[in-house]
Amino acid sequence: MDGSQWIIFVILIQLIHFLGTWKLYVKAGRKAWEAAIPIYNALILMQIINRPKWWVILLFIPIINLLMFPVIWVETIRSFGRNNLMETWLVILTLGFYIYYVNYALDVEYLTERSLHPKTGLGEWVSSIVFAIVAATLVHTYFIQPYVIPTGSLERTLRVGDFLFVSKYHYGARTPMTTVAAPMVHDTLPLIGTRSYLNKPQLPYFRLPGFTKVDRNDIVVFSWPADTVRVFFKREKGVKKPIDKKSNYVKRCVGLPGDSLAVVDGFVYVNGQQLQLSDRAKPQYDYMAYGRKGVSSRLLSELGVTEFNRLYVAQSMTPAQQEALKSAGYRVFNSQPVQILTDSKGIEPGLIRQLRLALQEVADRKRVVTLTDEMANQLRQTSTIDSVVKIIEPQGQRGINLFPQNAKYPWNYDNMGPLYIPAKGSTVSLDLESLPLYKKIIRDYEHNTIEVSGNQIKINGQATDSYTFKQDYYWMMGDNRDHSEDSRAWGYVPEDHIVGTPIFIWMSIENFTDGMANWKIRWNRVFTTVHGSGEPYSYFKWFLGLLGAWFIFDFIRKRRKKQTD
Repeated sequence: MDGSQWIIFVILIQLIHFLGTWKLYVKAGRKAWEAAIPIYNALILMQIINRPKWWVILLFIPIINLLMFPVIWVETIRSFGRNNLMETWLVILTLGFYIYYVNYALDVEYLTERSLHPKTGLGEWVSSIVFAIVAATLVHTYFIQPYVIPTGSLERTLRVGDFLFVSKYHYGARTPMTTVAAPMVHDTLPLIGTRSYLNKPQLPYFRLPGFTKVDRNDIVVFSWPADTVRVFFKREKGVKKPIDKKSNYVKRCVGLPGDSLAVVDGFVYVNGQQLQLSDRAKPQYDYMAYGRKGVSSRLLSELGVTEFNRLYVAQSMTPAQQEALKSAGYRVFNSQPVQILTDSKGIEPGLIRQLRLALQEVADRKRVVTLTDEMANQLRQTSTIDSVVKIIEPQGQRGINLFPQNAKYPWNYDNMGPLYIPAKGSTVSLDLESLPLYKKIIRDYEHNTIEVSGNQIKINGQATDSYTFKQDYYWMMGDNRDHSEDSRAWGYVPEDHIVGTPIFIWMSIENFTDGMANWKIRWNRVFTTVHGSGEPYSYFKWFLGLLGAWFIFDFIRKRRKKQTD
């Protein structure tokens, strides 16, 4: 909706409110015209229903207002003696229009001394739950949002199974653009599996003031620009999502607005200088490890390596055994001998015993493993390993599914660029060579039409050879360089897609994706900060100490109070 449409919408809402409540205002001792003045009418209504005036603020906060409107409707009819359960449900299910019936068809009397305390235990419980949801939604939407790391794109900087608190106030909270949505869920309703929001109406993008800006090397949570996925890992037609309902991704910002960026042999260069990561960053790359007697899985596991494949062979295996392994998620090749490919965890021992399998693991003389620099050096110092070589895709060899999806740019994950990261107000020259780099920005993020006729480019029907950007853009990459779908795949991240930055790990679970029975808590990561320098320090024991001190203080306080009473 544009500005004029929103003005019409607001006027319509005010008209609906006036027509449905003016007689009630009069019965409460107010003037009829007071029901027609925007904002002022809300302040007067708070006096009528005997609620604090600051509630009016909640009525203008997107998403929060969806929770507050039903509360106001119920409070309004109860202020005129309509207290029974049936009428409470009627005013909610009719989206407040039952107030019209009360206003015109019933001879009601305003209750000047109405009790604000629920008359039943159930009413007390419902009231507490409603305002707990309002408070939690306010915090979740504008201050702190919980988030869990689901994939290894930032491994080992952030681990799969890290539970984070993401700050939205650092960069300034992005106010919701989707006005009608379920509170405290993202794009899908739990259990039901259906969409949790309505596409319309949409508010324009707005960000509250923050106390810092996205900086180079920041770990950032953002709405995935290329998201058209309704359900992950399910093949179906894509959907168009509002910006704030796109899936949340977390990556490291390596390029800022106005930067020139290139990736050379796996290393990021910004404005001609190699990017220096913070000391907490643990970038990983794919290496080829060679060993004349084979590269042992046990050796890799002892060094803490988790990203490699294991190959088993079986001289004989029944079709039923093969199907059981496939059902358990292992890749089985019907060869002779039968081969089974697994991840670094191998085949679960209980399943081997259950299926009575006779297996032998093959320790190949060369294996692809994903390592940090520290791990690579440790592996090189092992006597059974002959060499460890970083795998680099050569310059000029075009990768698969890579930005900008154009044959003129034979880029890959290890070698791409240089490219310019647009800044708000900056202008670039446009021709058929440069257009693929900025086409998605111009068309999808800044909502223009593009036509190409011969060598001529038209934007919104006007021939042009340049374009001026309307907002800032960023370049995001995962620290797990060869196993991260990031800006190298889908390009720039617009400023209006920025959500916040993770600040705190409150829980960390090993084997998070393998079912609760296999979960193990990484105690050294619990209650650690995300930012800062040096090794992360766990504040968990301090938290337990403060919690224990509070319980002791509370116990002594209550005991003394009981004695004085």
